Amino acid sequence: MKKIFLGIFAVIALAACNQAGSSATKTEGAATVAATADKPIMNFERISHDFGKIKTGDVVKYDFKFINTGKSPLIITNATATCGCTRPDYPKAPIAPGAAGVIHVEFNSAGKMGLQDKQVTVTANTTPADNNVHLVGEVTAAATPATK
Repeated sequence: MKKIFLGIFAVIALAACNQAGSSATKTEGAATVAATADKPIMNFERISHDFGKIKTGDVVKYDFKFINTGKSPLIITNATATCGCTRPDYPKAPIAPGAAGVIHVEFNSAGKMGLQDKQVTVTANTTPADNNVHLVGEVTAAATPATK
């Protein structure tokens, strides 16, 4: 009888803890939604650019334009590419709400061949923190000079 009583007490105690935890989660969720609403939003004009077919050794340059459509300044902390052949450059100063910015990307196709998809990850104070853009296209063999 004592074991049954302790078992029932344990179930009630756990159920009470679970209910208290779920209401705290709801409150945290509301706070998270409110905080997210004030965050900057990095809204890209285009998240992918197809550079078509190029010859190996060609350099492709493209500017990914964006607007901060959020309610607070956008601060970009980093921009990294999937390989060393792609070099991103980003604004170092905060982007005010409603203002525009550019992520300049250069892809050097030297030593590359075939279909390419170069991803650039832009890290900022947005939710989520990482925003991705892509340079895609095909690298073909360079024309060999004709011999006589």
